[in-house]
Amino acid sequence: MKKRIAGLAAMTAVAALALTGCAGGDGGGDGAPIKIGSVNTLSGPATFPEASAAAQAVFDRANADGGVNGHMIEYNTVDDKGDPASATAAARELVGSDEVVALVGGASLIECEINQDYYAQEGVYSMPGIGVDTGCFNTENIAPVNIGPFNDMTLTLLNGSENLGLDDICVLLEIAGSTQPAYMAGVERWTEITGKEPLFVDDTVPYGGSDYTPYIVKAKEAGCKAIAVNGIEPDAIGQVKAAQAQGWDDVTFLFLTSVYSENFAAALDWTGGGVHVPAEFYPFTEDNEINEDWKSLMEENDIALTSFSQGGYLAATYFLEVLEGMDGDITRESVAEALQSMEPIENPMVAAPYQFQKVAAQDFEPGAWPVVLKSGTGAWEKSAEDWLMIPAG
Repeated sequence: MKKRIAGLAAMTAVAALALTGCAGGDGGGDGAPIKIGSVNTLSGPATFPEASAAAQAVFDRANADGGVNGHMIEYNTVDDKGDPASATAAARELVGSDEVVALVGGASLIECEINQDYYAQEGVYSMPGIGVDTGCFNTENIAPVNIGPFNDMTLTLLNGSENLGLDDICVLLEIAGSTQPAYMAGVERWTEITGKEPLFVDDTVPYGGSDYTPYIVKAKEAGCKAIAVNGIEPDAIGQVKAAQAQGWDDVTFLFLTSVYSENFAAALDWTGGGVHVPAEFYPFTEDNEINEDWKSLMEENDIALTSFSQGGYLAATYFLEVLEGMDGDITRESVAEALQSMEPIENPMVAAPYQFQKVAAQDFEPGAWPVVLKSGTGAWEKSAEDWLMIPAG
């Protein structure tokens, strides 16, 4: 994390801003840096460290190549600890004190919902690497590069019922903040598409639980053949091991992209009927040129190969392309205009092109690539030959 600008330095920046009459960033002057920030949950019960680390790696590489039109990038990542007060303070540090031109590549459990009104008020735009909470998907100022956990829930249920032919699917939800209605909307969208309903829904599953046995026993006794869970990596590992301890050998696990990592695969020898995930980005466990640049950059910087690092990499990559296409001063206002008017960016790592306005409005067709982790393999593999898309409504 870069050192925070504070005290006299911040006062000097504010004074300079008043003189120039432009809000946000120093990229307008010759050789001045372009200040970019991100709010992240880096500590607490659920953490997302890879996204901003990946974005940092992309920006560092750009700086090593001479920056953007002669401007170096200063990237400041702040930890909100999954705490509302800290998320509020983090946004004000970056937007108010550091005067960033935009927020790029972050991943937080709660910050979009906490800060969306503040971002709109300040005219700052945010391109999270991983959007998690509902606020990331309902404002014109925020457009994540991932499709998000609520679309992901619809896709994991579609994968279970339509690709795998599973019946009696149960839904177990870990709820942070006010996300329960959004997750249920994802379930209801699956019902609208397929006409099927979950056998039962339990939305009391805790983040960071010490023992998931009671929730697994309840699902087993209810007759669930598969469980769709939105748990993050350590929670999902605990849930799989709790099922194994109960001798529930034929259960199929339907998790979200959050568990798609090499660490997760290495941690589980047993996965019952298999762990199935709709990967929001092209499967990184496949060796091919689609992920080649991302993978080599992550390995060079010792960053974990996960979907989260794919999101941070893509956010920074997209943002650089927008910056490089700009003429004139790079200020918060000019960056906002560039994001609003940008052409779609195609990338084979995702199912749909990225265009800030359309993503912010959720006016696109979300898709993900099904992958599976089978018992005893210790490795993910593709379980389909193309993207699984949510049909347009």
